Order: sequence, then structure tokens, then C-alpha cells
Amino acid sequence: FFFSKIFISILFVLFIFNFFGLISRWYISGHAPWTNGYESAIFISWCLIGISFLFYKNQFVSGITALIASILLMVAHYGNVMDPEITNLVPVLKSHWLIIHVATITSSYGFFLTGAFLGFLVLILFILKVCFRNYSEMISIHIEKLTIINEICLTIGLFLLTIGTFLGSVWANNSWGRYWSWDPKETWALISIMIYAFLLHMRLIPYFRSIFIFNFSSILSVSSILMTYFGVNYYLSGLHSYAKGDPISIPNWVYYSLLVLLIVSILSYYSFKKISYKNNQ
Repeated sequence: FFFSKIFISILFVLFIFNFFGLISRWYISGHAPWTNGYESAIFISWCLIGISFLFYKNQFVSGITALIASILLMVAHYGNVMDPEITNLVPVLKSHWLIIHVATITSSYGFFLTGAFLGFLVLILFILKVCFRNYSEMISIHIEKLTIINEICLTIGLFLLTIGTFLGSVWANNSWGRYWSWDPKETWALISIMIYAFLLHMRLIPYFRSIFIFNFSSILSVSSILMTYFGVNYYLSGLHSYAKGDPISIPNWVYYSLLVLLIVSILSYYSFKKISYKNNQ
């Protein structure tokens, strides 16, 4: 408990430093610091630490959000993947909608990423519950709490993404004279909304009404967010090309991560089935 307080205090100090970094970049550039991949990664990492303070009573959430934030910061500062240079804005971005629309959308990504990592942690806990039967009751409590927090994060994220997409359509009408143009960024934002809306309503379907399916789906669903954030910006072109960067090669650690996810998912599924079988006996 003492070390957790120290950890939270360090997180708060880093949160303040990150905030002043964003403010400094805003002052120097003269515009909101989320106009390209580098700036948005810094902003999302700041939002992630803010999420940890929303659920500060759960130490798992603080640790997970700090981990995701550090990964994002490493991606932002790794090689030439994201350009940190401050450049002039294109005319369409010189609008007050930049502060409202983009901030709302990008902050929702923080909640979705948190939900995905919480889902992965729950899968690991299912495996540990079978391996350490003496602590099964305590692990079950953590599984239930983390699943509830996961659902809260996804609900907030869906709310922010929906509102942000609506505000983006208003901005599009002011800039281009139409609310919707099926631009890749718009399309994938709509796909993400539909995916997470289905995910949060899966509990109404008897076959999908299980903690395992919900947490596993929260991991798979974040792929649509990654496509919206990375894929569209770096591999597709459209009206949002102002945020586009040079195409990047997929690093090897991504494939290793997918392999680890596959192994953990299989082991967790069999552990979940084993636990369910014992409870039904």
C-alpha cells in the first residue's frame, strides 16, 4: 500500500510534466498540440495517465495505463516513425473545431486502449486461477472488478467517439459543404462505433453472455481503433491526408505480440471452460 502511494505520486508528477509539455508546444506552435501523429500520441499518453486517476483505487488500472502510455511515448520517439517537427497548419485546420473535435476523438482512444489491456489482463487471470487454486476466490474478485472497469472504459470511449464523430461532421460541413463524404477516416470511425456498440450489447445475447467473451472481444475490437489511428493516417489517403505520414514497415514486435495474444487466448479459453465445468458440477 505504501509503495502504491509512491507510484501514484510519481505518476502525478509525470502527468503534470506531460501537461506542461503539451501547453509549451501549444504556445510555441500557436495551435492545439494534436495535429499530427507525434502530437496525438503524446496527448493520448497524457489522457491515459488521467484515466489512471479516475480509477486510482485499483492498482491494476494505474499500472496498465502507465504501461500503455510508456509504449505510446516510445513509439512517438522511436526513429523516424513520427515526426516531432512543429509545422504550419493547413487552412482547414485553422478552426476552433480542431480543439473540440480532435481532442474528443483522441481522448476516446485512451479509454479503448485501456479496455483492451484490461481484457488481456483478465485472460491472464483466468489462467492464473487454474494454476493457483488456493487464490481462486481472490482472483475471481479481481476478474469481476476489472471487467466492470473495462465496461466503464469502453462505454466512456464509445460516448466520446460518437460525440467526436458528430462534431467532425459539423466541422466538415463548415469546411467542405457536406456533413459526410465517406472519407477513410470517417468510415473507420463509423466502423469503430458500430463494433463497440455491438460489444457493449453482447450481454443481451445468451450465447455471448460471459466474462471471457466480453474481455476477449475488447481486445479484438481495438484493432479497429488502431486502423483508424495508424492505418488510415499512414497507408490510406483522403480528406484527412493532412495528418498523413510516410508509410512505415510493421515492426517485428507486432507479430510477436500477436503470437503471445493467440497463446494466452487459447490457454485462457480452456481455463475458463475448465472453471465453468467445475462450477456446474
